[in-house]
Amino acid sequence: CEVKTRSTAIGGSPLEAVDERKLARLRRLAAQWLADHPEVHPAGIRIDLVGIRVPRSGAPVIDHVEGVG
Repeated sequence: CEVKTRSTAIGGSPLEAVDERKLARLRRLAAQWLADHPEVHPAGIRIDLVGIRVPRSGAPVIDHVEGVG
C-alpha cells in the first residue's frame, strides 16, 4: 500500500503523485518481498493506493484505490 497525503491542491491530488516510475518500483518491491516469502501465494497480494487530503477545516478526505499494480 502506498499512502500519499496533501494539505493543498498545489501539485495535484495525492494519488497523482504515484506515477509510472513509482508504480514500477512498488511492483519490484512486491516481487522481491514475494521471493523472500515463498509461503505467501502471489494471488493474495495486491498494490493499493491511498490518497489523503487534509483541508484547513473539516474532516480529511480519503481515497482508496485497490489493485493498481
